[in-house]
Amino acid sequence: MATKVVLVTGASSGIGYETVKAFIESPNPYHVFVGSRSIQKGNDALQKIRAECPSATNTLEMLILDLNSDESIEKAFEAVNSSQGRLDILINNAGAGFDGEFLQAKISLRECYNKAYDVNVSGTNVVTWTFIPLLLKSAEPRLLFVAGLSQMTQAAKAYFPTPPQPAGWPKNIDFETIGYRCSKTAMNMLMLDWNHKLKEDGIKVFSVSPGFCATGLGGLGEDLIKAMGGEHPREGAHRLVTVAEGYRDTDTGKIVDKVGLLPW
Repeated sequence: MATKVVLVTGASSGIGYETVKAFIESPNPYHVFVGSRSIQKGNDALQKIRAECPSATNTLEMLILDLNSDESIEKAFEAVNSSQGRLDILINNAGAGFDGEFLQAKISLRECYNKAYDVNVSGTNVVTWTFIPLLLKSAEPRLLFVAGLSQMTQAAKAYFPTPPQPAGWPKNIDFETIGYRCSKTAMNMLMLDWNHKLKEDGIKVFSVSPGFCATGLGGLGEDLIKAMGGEHPREGAHRLVTVAEGYRDTDTGKIVDKVGLLPW
């Protein structure tokens, strides 16, 4: 089996980090680009993965990739093109939430939303647009977008994780994710549009819900999320790799969950 080239954005921690580990430990051959906006965090992630997976034979390469910078995205494209010449799997995992900073009065409400959209929608779209030429060089290309909590809300038919709110203003909300969730819902529209654009090119496009995982996203605290039932990020990573390896190809163009499809 030929080695497949994978790029995971936002791979220095959380679900992205665990996704890289899952690829590295896979019996299938992979060369994985570990996307990170920080050189230090990217290098630290590489060293940690190699220490945790000493018997792995698949290969890693650190890639500086900042979704807020078009120049960084272009340089990342050139690096992947020079190193491997193609891309078989692009996993748009990098994401950011700023609701916690808003609750702490560190940023304004407008900044909370604009910063989330800049990373999760605009940045993700620019990365996708830039790397499409390398995906088109693959014999079996796949493009994955990592969905957010908005789909969990629809599936559960409850406004998780924010509890019911009594009448009155202001509302006393100590765990807020709505700016992040709105941006992730918009990102799923990107998935639908890219699936439409790329259908005749043979690129299989998905949104994948990793589930409610305990990560440091938005500074909300892993311990708090664990207490609310959040899973270890490795669980979400395995769902992503399952789709990336072709086990859900009949669900192309849809929002894929652990046990089926989520409503749209």
